[in-house]
Amino acid sequence: MAATYEYDETPGNFDDAHRQPQAQPQSDLGYDPNFVPDSVKSFVVHLYRHIREKNVYEIHQMYETSFQTLSDRLFKDTPWPSVDAVSHHVDNDHVFCLLYREMWFRHLYARLSPTLKQRIDSWDNYCSLFQVVLHGVVNMQLPNQWLWDMVDEFVYQFQSFCQYRAKMKNKTEQEIALLKQYDQAWNVYGVLNFLQALVEKSMIIQILDQEKEGLEQFTATDGYDYNGGSNVLKVLGYFSMVGLLRVHCLLGDYQTGLKCLLPIDISQQGVYTSVIGSHITTIYHYGFANLMLRRYVDAIREFNKILLYIYKTKQYHQKSPQYEQILKKNEQMYALLALCISLCPQVKLVDETVNSQLREKYGEKMLRMQRYDEEAFVIYDELFSYACPKFITPSAPSFEEPPVNYNQDAYRLQLKLFLYEVKQQQLLSGVRTFLKVYSTISLAKLANYMEVDEPTLRTILLTYKHKTHAVDADGKIISNADIDFFVDDDMIHVIESKPGKRYGDYFLRQIVKLESMMNDMDRVKLD
Repeated sequence: MAATYEYDETPGNFDDAHRQPQAQPQSDLGYDPNFVPDSVKSFVVHLYRHIREKNVYEIHQMYETSFQTLSDRLFKDTPWPSVDAVSHHVDNDHVFCLLYREMWFRHLYARLSPTLKQRIDSWDNYCSLFQVVLHGVVNMQLPNQWLWDMVDEFVYQFQSFCQYRAKMKNKTEQEIALLKQYDQAWNVYGVLNFLQALVEKSMIIQILDQEKEGLEQFTATDGYDYNGGSNVLKVLGYFSMVGLLRVHCLLGDYQTGLKCLLPIDISQQGVYTSVIGSHITTIYHYGFANLMLRRYVDAIREFNKILLYIYKTKQYHQKSPQYEQILKKNEQMYALLALCISLCPQVKLVDETVNSQLREKYGEKMLRMQRYDEEAFVIYDELFSYACPKFITPSAPSFEEPPVNYNQDAYRLQLKLFLYEVKQQQLLSGVRTFLKVYSTISLAKLANYMEVDEPTLRTILLTYKHKTHAVDADGKIISNADIDFFVDDDMIHVIESKPGKRYGDYFLRQIVKLESMMNDMDRVKLD
């Protein structure tokens, strides 16, 4: 592994910015789960009332701001009061108590180290909450931010549990007994089934299909129901498609992950763009899956769009609790973009602003990566290890055999597959250099330049064709190459793709400059 970056197991989900890097084990000293400060009592009473009244704006303010403020002030290194302590303030409302516990566990994961029993209890709470949403009558409107965080945290806690369980060394006998007893907790099939059930029960795929025909207004209303209904099931179903993409990426099944996301048209604005965490998580995993499937052009195009968006809007998120995580994912996506462009030079797809940032961060490394020597492979290893998701092995350990840590196995396998792909590209950079220079060249001449015989050159050219083409989501073969060629009677004819000029972008930039100059002139006071 490259020395510069360590493959850490820090949380990979988006609600992690406020997670303390050195979380301390929970201490019972000075913490009384039954003590409810007046400010907390006021918080739960008001939150309960706003939920009953479907006042989404007030719920969002309390969820995003008040909860964070109280956590910072009163519960920096202790959990919130237990659900039993607050339930009588909210009429013992079953659904509200499930929602409160969901926030309670999320805060626990963020500020402390959950015990194994708490991880299992959190799983039970999610099961109860999703069962109510799937099979009960949920007459609520909740903010998209909260509904996204539910799905996001659910997947994160599954990932965290798999990593925890895979470290079998130093586990106590009590922990091993609990793992055996609760062997269904955070089971991979259970996680996938809940996410899939939310997608199916919400009918979200049919809703998005009808929206294309003008029969639905799901995106236009950001998923909210302005006719007095509930948005909870529909929006949870929508975000579960992103959750499924993420789970399948963690498992290394990129094809299935992208298939789960197909109903969402990511070339357009959608409900997934209404929450910054959802927007970045979607594109990060979409881009990574395409990178691993050799669909480099799709990955480059979407990374370019999201990185440009973050560049333009990050100042608006500076006070957000997610700001640090936005910056971290931003850096990871630049690393992934550097990998994509090194494997598939397509700079024309990248905006000037993004390209200058990319050159500033990785320009020197990208030049070294083009050499395909040992140093280049070290850099590929380094960038992949820094930017990849935190892969998991979902299977339970064998309790009969001596305990071993296998939490890095899935990551090592994905790294090995990626580097194997990089090594296969080794000969292609030389071919591409010559094809850039010539419009026609004979096989004999190119073989001579490359110091190989003609049969070997034909093999290299076939490899080039194979490696610069991929199969898209519809099963069609697409080209990733900016240079293509065909062989006719021992002559190679080169075709360089020339993308159509985007005059619109140029004129828009000039209009913005003109408006800026006019504003400056308006501010000048003439004597």
